[in-house]
Amino acid sequence: MYSEKLMKLFRKPHNFGKIKNADAVGKVGNPVCVLPETMVFCNDNIRPITEIGVREKVLSHDGGYHEVKETFRRRYSGEIIILKNKLGTTALTPDHHVLAIKRPSGHRFNYTRNKRNLVSSWCHASELKRRDILLYPILKETADIKEIPLQIERLKFDFKSKKLPKKIKVDKDFLLLAGYFIAEGSTKCEKCRTFLTFTFGSKEKSYVEDVKRLVKNIFGLDVKIVYKHEHNSVDVIVYSAGLARFFRSLFGDKVENKHIPHFMMLLPTQKQKNLILGLWRGDGYIGIAGGKWPRAGYSTVSHQLVQQIKILLLRQKISPSFYEDKERVKDGVHHQKSYRVHVSERRSMVRLANILGVRLKFVKNVSEKTWFDSNFLYAPVTKKESLPYEGFVNNLGIDKPNSYISESATLHNCGDVMYLYLKIKDDVIKDVKFETFGCAAAIGTSSIITDLIKGKKIDDALKISKDDIAKELGGLPPIKMHCSVLATEALKKAVEEYRIKQRRKK
Repeated sequence: MYSEKLMKLFRKPHNFGKIKNADAVGKVGNPVCVLPETMVFCNDNIRPITEIGVREKVLSHDGGYHEVKETFRRRYSGEIIILKNKLGTTALTPDHHVLAIKRPSGHRFNYTRNKRNLVSSWCHASELKRRDILLYPILKETADIKEIPLQIERLKFDFKSKKLPKKIKVDKDFLLLAGYFIAEGSTKCEKCRTFLTFTFGSKEKSYVEDVKRLVKNIFGLDVKIVYKHEHNSVDVIVYSAGLARFFRSLFGDKVENKHIPHFMMLLPTQKQKNLILGLWRGDGYIGIAGGKWPRAGYSTVSHQLVQQIKILLLRQKISPSFYEDKERVKDGVHHQKSYRVHVSERRSMVRLANILGVRLKFVKNVSEKTWFDSNFLYAPVTKKESLPYEGFVNNLGIDKPNSYISESATLHNCGDVMYLYLKIKDDVIKDVKFETFGCAAAIGTSSIITDLIKGKKIDDALKISKDDIAKELGGLPPIKMHCSVLATEALKKAVEEYRIKQRRKK
């Protein structure tokens, strides 16, 4: 795609850096944005980018949370790029940088083992295509909370509830119970009638006994078991107003609002296995598809929860796919909008089966399209679309490392941005340096223009065109010609600033 000369300048650019007390500085860049409905991972939930404010923290490509310094909103009319992979869909302006790997042509790159050695970079959304690889970070922040306070004030007319412990150990038993509740639990909070319920299928008697044991061991409470034969279900009821309100405050009050509290998202991965176990026993499954290949899945009506489960699975190096089922009526039954997690790749299935205590038998080898290293999941683009758009778009200004995470992609908060610094004497450019954030072409064109203009008179330097830059580099792909424009525009901006300063001195 790129010439050998451009790649050399990308790896070792000439005149890179900043000139102190420069006579002129030219700054140019491409504003980049995403659609207002784009969901972004914050440190307590996932929310539309329009709802995220300054000083909040968002997940970045280094796997940590970083502070939002600025928020941006502008009108935009033009092309929008839509990228889809197994994690979801992201819609963004063409110049927005996405952390990705450009997959070379050739049969050998059909195999994951050959793609593993390819180098990632920040790529414009417009230049990505189907089967290129998107990188998605694994959450790195960890906080091993040992116990939490159970600070629920006893209601005025609550005369029956037993006294609860003041602190709860955050151990494997509590996390298993939390998983059960998030998946199958509910609370009823009414005056003189407040309790929590776990609902299981009639054949899930071992889970019923498990919840009974956990509630007794953790809270010292007995449960009531109610069999509902007409629904083929079993209710495990805990009559404790304090515990019902405690669970509601931790995990949400309605099924569509169920979520995992933030401190649980940061627990060590070994501890989180017990949370996953409880979740999967409640609303998940694992088994053999068509008698040949093991499959696993999870279903919920909570968008927040399904995105948190994604983070949990990625931390275990389990590669999930996500699907959305629209609200519908089937056979006279109303079904809410729901979200499904699907796991099928062999290594991921083995890891999940180990967590769930299930033994699997694989009778057929299937190629794996995704892979992990210690920092990222690598997942191919499955679909790319380009659509016209007119309306508002948004962006965030993030403290270093200058990136944020959507449902399916890692996004930089800058487009191609170039600073060109000039030292000028007697209308001759004596020294020049640059700082550029961008792709290989942006850095290569920035570097070459510094070579071309150094030592030239200003008017001669301004005669250098984008075609001259491309020619000097041995050519540029058509999709990258705008990078040469970036370099010439930075020079024009710097010269304009210099001449304004000179006029003021006279």
